[in-house]
Amino acid sequence: MTSRYEAVIGLEVHVQLLTRTKAFCSCSTAFGAAPNTQVCPTCLGLPGALPVLNGEAVRLAVRAALGLGCQLRAVSRFARKNFFYPDMPKGYQISQFDEPFSEDGVLEVECEGRTIRPRIERVHMEEDAGKNLHDRGDHSIVDLNRSGVPLVEVVGRPDLRSAAEAVAYLRALRDVLVFLGVNDGNLEEGSFRCDANVSLRPRGTEPFGTRVELKNINSFRFVEKAIAYEISRQEAVLESGGKLTQETRGWDENGGKTFSLRSKETAQDYRYFPEPDLPPLILDEAFILQVRAEMPELPRDKRARFVSELGLVPGAAAVLTQHPRIAAFFEEAATLYGDGVKVGNFIQNEVLRDVTTHGLTADIPVSARQIVQLLKLVDRGKISGKQAKEVYAKIVRTERMPEEVIAELGMAQVTDKEAILAICRKVVEQNPKQAAALRGGKTALMGFFVGQVMKETKGSANPQMVNDLLQTVLGVLS
Repeated sequence: MTSRYEAVIGLEVHVQLLTRTKAFCSCSTAFGAAPNTQVCPTCLGLPGALPVLNGEAVRLAVRAALGLGCQLRAVSRFARKNFFYPDMPKGYQISQFDEPFSEDGVLEVECEGRTIRPRIERVHMEEDAGKNLHDRGDHSIVDLNRSGVPLVEVVGRPDLRSAAEAVAYLRALRDVLVFLGVNDGNLEEGSFRCDANVSLRPRGTEPFGTRVELKNINSFRFVEKAIAYEISRQEAVLESGGKLTQETRGWDENGGKTFSLRSKETAQDYRYFPEPDLPPLILDEAFILQVRAEMPELPRDKRARFVSELGLVPGAAAVLTQHPRIAAFFEEAATLYGDGVKVGNFIQNEVLRDVTTHGLTADIPVSARQIVQLLKLVDRGKISGKQAKEVYAKIVRTERMPEEVIAELGMAQVTDKEAILAICRKVVEQNPKQAAALRGGKTALMGFFVGQVMKETKGSANPQMVNDLLQTVLGVLS
């Protein structure tokens, strides 16, 4: 049964930029250091400390905005967003408000067999807050290592209509930012964080309903669950004649429900005013052209090229572009071998199960050269496809080449016609019922006989030769 209400969802995504130092000081941004060991007077908010803008953060922010199709402002300004939390020592956050450096972008998203194009209102720069740690026994502490880490906030327009669309949007956004090299996509480490604004309105109406913000959800699965729950919760309130409250809610993953955190602040509550310690951010044309020239290929463009130029089906192209290092590995092997489809199939079926990724790094257990030599040995009839899998298992996480392993194991594909013919005759004699059925028209049984011969030869016989000789022995020449 279709609900008489329509969900209206907009996402705000906080994206940590991959700089080595913070937005306004030289403290490290490395993850996992002991609490409060990567701080200085500037990110601690001590009196007299002045911010200095990180140029690399600006370059990465501009790259992100261009990758999302945003329009850039030549002049933008930073502002102070005033609020008090224990993890915000200055009492304000340096952000951008009414004059962001970019706006009016769009993201192409595949969702449930459809392509949607949700709009992006703006991408603006800001600094991160610290973190409250509540797992210290009877006490909580404030860790300010993250305070001042450079972010961009990607503010999406309320163009999403379901939890599934929201998750597809997030995945597509992360793909773009990871391939651009501006973010590592680690939700667990907090470098890619999502706030979801959810409201309901009667279907066919334009005005938005009362908006609820779901805060800092740290996995795609929880984003989908939290939004789906919140849609159901809001619908139940409205159907019972109740009124919704504009508020901020959290997600309780153990209870599987959202819970109220606080009433929702408005922009006026933050008392934004221009940051007096930073000059306007000026993006000159030469700088923008340089950043644009250094832009890598976006994942959707890479997938399209893999389909049009290398002959992959869209599903394979999607799998092989799930991470920039996997895509680069595949493309290197495809270029060396010359057949993208064969290389892609082998990587998907054998290699990917041994690959692990973390952020922008990927542990790929073989080299492109090893894979290419292995496939060429199959092409030349030196080994069978089954033997190729055995050889692959021997070269994983080594620098050994397949030819070396084959020589060491005495492994070679049997191509002796007389020897294979004798085995074919033996197999047919041992299976008279199946032979009679095949001769009677059950041609699918040919696979059974090929399998039996390959079993007898321990997978070393040439499959095509086996098939041809079995047809001769069985008298079913095609």
